[in-house]
Amino acid sequence: MRHPVHFIPIATTIFAVIFAAMVYRRYQQKRGLHLLWWAGGIFIYGVGTLTEAMTTLLGWQEWIFRAWYISGALMGGAPLAQGTVYLLMKRKTADRLTIALVATIATAAVFALLTPIRYELVEPYRLSGKVMEWQWVRLFSPFINIYAFIFLVGGAVYSAYRFKKSPKTHYRYVGNVFIAIGALLPGIGGTATRFGYVEVLYITEFVGLSLIFLGYRIITGRKTGAAVDIETAQVVGKPVA
Repeated sequence: MRHPVHFIPIATTIFAVIFAAMVYRRYQQKRGLHLLWWAGGIFIYGVGTLTEAMTTLLGWQEWIFRAWYISGALMGGAPLAQGTVYLLMKRKTADRLTIALVATIATAAVFALLTPIRYELVEPYRLSGKVMEWQWVRLFSPFINIYAFIFLVGGAVYSAYRFKKSPKTHYRYVGNVFIAIGALLPGIGGTATRFGYVEVLYITEFVGLSLIFLGYRIITGRKTGAAVDIETAQVVGKPVA
């Protein structure tokens, strides 16, 4: 049975596409691999919510479920986190981490595509990894999500700590606090999904993306004529002296 909350991913998808386009335009203007990863990460975020919206509108379908699991449970915040990696780390280190991350996700995605489905556990308008016959495939996602948490949430928390010290950078502190909370919420929703509460995920995805967007706008909206480019450097945590 469909509930009003099941329609939230439709709004989240539209929001994600608009947000991704904004960040991609920033990439075209400023360049920087981190911006490209962030734009791609937000877009993939929208792909995940699109599969949720399609399930609400069309009902459970196997190919939609598999796309949902790969784009959400396996990828989720990983591309966004990788943007932070490219921003904060040396290029060679970031490249190595990218290889490891992509290899892990690709391996898990292959198993997610191959696993048999337990159709007796399928619910008409709800998505859950419990329908997979190979439940061990679900063990990949916690490691990927921990990686995303460390760099995405951790980068924002670190920046918030740095910028709290000066009244001149207080807005950056506030923006990064919003980003940190926003990045954390979908992970909480994903954990709830493991216990059968996919509706919690739908809510936290929308609220989380909204907070990330708000933090992004707070930081980029305070650009001045100074030489320091805070628009790209401070969204997720690169310190500015």
